[in-house]
Amino acid sequence: MKNFSSFTHPNLSGKSINGSASSISVQSMGRTIYLAPEVITFLEGEGNYTFIYTNTGKKYLVSKTLKSLAGQLNPNFMRVHKSYLVNSDYVVERLEDDRMLKLSCGKEVVVSRRKIKEITGMLDHTNLRISA
Repeated sequence: MKNFSSFTHPNLSGKSINGSASSISVQSMGRTIYLAPEVITFLEGEGNYTFIYTNTGKKYLVSKTLKSLAGQLNPNFMRVHKSYLVNSDYVVERLEDDRMLKLSCGKEVVVSRRKIKEITGMLDHTNLRISA
């Protein structure tokens, strides 16, 4: 008898070919929902729990740390603070000498002092305009 585990499609494991997650599973109202990284605007960590915010305005709570989720997401996600992971596709403005990022959903996220240069460099690379 053949071992069928060797015939598994690579995306069925939840990972894409480049190693980042093809989706993140969350439990909501007794159902499992799979969120594509493209619909996630930012993640907010609180201890062993993380809130995931989507571009539709929905908020999901998962019992995983921000660090564990960061390893599953694509490079568009930036760790801007101990408590925040932001999808750079949804950053619309930099505020207060690059200490804050304004997201398309209206949320303003603090950038830690240690991360300012790194985040500024990443955003300059994507030609994001600086607010006056």
